[in-house]
Amino acid sequence: MSFAQRLREIRTGFERPFWVANITEIFERLSYYGAFSSLALYLQEKLNFSTQQTGTLTGIFGGMVWFLAIFGGAAADRLGFRRALSIAYLILATAYFLIGSIGASWLAPARDALPLGLFVAFILILPALGVSLVKPCVVGTTARASKENVRSIGYSIYYTMVNIGGAAGPYVASWSHRHLGLENVYRVAALSVFAMFFVVLIFFREPRKAGDAPPPSIAEVARNFCVVLGNYKLVLPVLLVALLLGVLSLFLPWGFTIPWWIWTALLVLVLAGISRFMWFLVLFTGYWVVFWQQYISLPGYIHRYINSSADVELILITDGLTVIALTLAVNYLTRKIPAFQAVILGTVITSLAWVILALRPTVWGVVLSLFVLALGEIIQSPRYYEYISRLAPPGQQGTYMGFAFLPIGIGSLIGGWFGGRLAHHYGEVAHQPNRFWFAVTAVGLATAVLLAIYNKIVRPVQANEQATAKT
Repeated sequence: MSFAQRLREIRTGFERPFWVANITEIFERLSYYGAFSSLALYLQEKLNFSTQQTGTLTGIFGGMVWFLAIFGGAAADRLGFRRALSIAYLILATAYFLIGSIGASWLAPARDALPLGLFVAFILILPALGVSLVKPCVVGTTARASKENVRSIGYSIYYTMVNIGGAAGPYVASWSHRHLGLENVYRVAALSVFAMFFVVLIFFREPRKAGDAPPPSIAEVARNFCVVLGNYKLVLPVLLVALLLGVLSLFLPWGFTIPWWIWTALLVLVLAGISRFMWFLVLFTGYWVVFWQQYISLPGYIHRYINSSADVELILITDGLTVIALTLAVNYLTRKIPAFQAVILGTVITSLAWVILALRPTVWGVVLSLFVLALGEIIQSPRYYEYISRLAPPGQQGTYMGFAFLPIGIGSLIGGWFGGRLAHHYGEVAHQPNRFWFAVTAVGLATAVLLAIYNKIVRPVQANEQATAKT
């Protein structure tokens, strides 16, 4: 097929809802990563939260998106994509505006009525409600509004739009921070997604495709969650207790914490009851604990220990630009590496990236660390989803892929708690801040070792099960 014919296929292969949905995705990601790149500085420098509080709250912001995404697809299917997208962008506009207004006088009665940590945590959860609806709508529209012969290109376009927004977000946040003030980063984000509300209302039409399967209900998604989880009668109550303790910790003075042995006991109970697939997800959480430190701990580290006037948001563009520029080349070079080995390799590279910063704590050291971190992300990310798609039993691929996002959310929540406390210990107590990055690297390398052990144990078991099934 000639280039001109392929170009004509692309031009005629996508319906208007495809382009509308994917263009709005640029602005959704722009707002999200713009908000995320400034959040640690906003909490610590404008709202005067401690290093520990900042880590925990930033982790909540990044983590809740991926938990709610599990149920967002079912909700979007029930509402319809046009209605769900409209509601999502209204929620996001309101949420980002509220984040930027946390210190405003008109919110003083609400601030005074609740512990400040709990009040801020509640507001930081609100964007997750919107993002969890946007994701399935855009992906679903890409499937429904694309002809079969250009479907794969459609997903490539979607992935490109996500990365363009992810790279542009910190840049817009940098400009807003410098010219309008840190609070207005969130008002610009709110304006961006509010504009997308009108774009959806005016230009988006509900995509329909003959033969669409009936969407799963939220109850069906919950049942699938229990099946994937393993011994849910044990695990769910333990997770509920952990959640309640986490909420309780927001009421406690920040000098007092839940004893470590309680968290250890809860973790042991969870690990005793989860399925083999969930074991893999739990182990892979370590990767995201390491990865998310670029948004959780790095901004404060740069301003406190490297350069107080450094443009943090502009520095954070490094990851997104690297992914856009090198994804195709790196994926081509690593295509022959087995999927699980690529996941382990990517984990090792991302983890070792922080050693560069520990050894060379300069702005350019940060940029180089983020560049290497992004290379690890590029190597593992597509192969991770490939591995899960192959791991899933027949007929359960959709369920398994839906839960592939769990490590991202858990990693952000744990990474916030972990990053905040270790940054406080090494920076403010021991006065050896560079050691923090060695600790982060150790978590990533331990994750890689545990994944290798898991693969050695699980692969023979899977082979035996497949052989038994054939006989």
